[in-house]
Amino acid sequence: MIERVEAVEFVRRMRGGSQSQLVRCSNGGYYIVKFQNNPQGKRVLVNELIATLLGKHLGLPVAEVAIVNVRESLIRYTEDAVVQLEGGRTPYQHGLCFGSRLIGDTDRHGHLCHGVLPDFAQDRITNLRDFVGMLVFDTWACNVDNRQAVLMPEPEGNHLMAVMIDNGNCFNGSKWTLPDRPTSGLVCGGRVYHNVESIDDFDPWLSKLERETDISVLRRIGEMVPEDWYDGDKDSLDRLLFELQYRCKTVRSLLRRTIRRRPSEFPRFWSSRNERVALPLFPVTPLRSEGRRQYNAALRNRG
Repeated sequence: MIERVEAVEFVRRMRGGSQSQLVRCSNGGYYIVKFQNNPQGKRVLVNELIATLLGKHLGLPVAEVAIVNVRESLIRYTEDAVVQLEGGRTPYQHGLCFGSRLIGDTDRHGHLCHGVLPDFAQDRITNLRDFVGMLVFDTWACNVDNRQAVLMPEPEGNHLMAVMIDNGNCFNGSKWTLPDRPTSGLVCGGRVYHNVESIDDFDPWLSKLERETDISVLRRIGEMVPEDWYDGDKDSLDRLLFELQYRCKTVRSLLRRTIRRRPSEFPRFWSSRNERVALPLFPVTPLRSEGRRQYNAALRNRG
């Protein structure tokens, strides 16, 4: 179950296109909160929740999340509780919002990684290989943004731990389509993928995706999303979940295409005899049509 908390105090505005706010909540935690009337659209909240829970399902280091209830009175008496648009300012929409728990004090101690891993962190990140698993996820979820992470100091020593954040642009953002974009989600620079010698190095995440991620898992996660976030359009949400199920079968091919297009990021892959094979010439997109057929069959059975 997803924790539900009450917003107590607006702390400060955060950077980014969704115009989120750092909010202190009733459980004593601080959350980066995205509101229903953010400039990127309501579906960003759905994307954040579903993607984070799916990342957790795959065993990836994602932030803790909650559904945050923000009262109208708290917004009314907070001067900066507004969305800033070209035409002026409008108050945040009260009600249920998405919250991602603040990871430490990122202003003082953490380092926010926006798609490019800094050189100083290469040898200090204890879970560097999780970026390989995150590429499996981002390829599957069609994350059209750069992979972002917070690098937090470990309690002892000079080590860092990467926690993956900001999944609002998964599923092609608010479009909820899954085009084949095999280079999406990469972290550029450094040696993140340099130990990938074969497709087997994307395990255990790839195998878990293919073998343990079926429609029952996806539906269970989808049921946790508040209806207000998708305006009760259950059909569109179901369609997305069915297409995600069938996209599981394409990720292996898409990863190979990513490596073909960005060989400098995977220098050991093409030096491995096991991987000196031609990529498939057939497109992987037709499986999405199969997902739509299954979705339409489910609708008929529901009726």
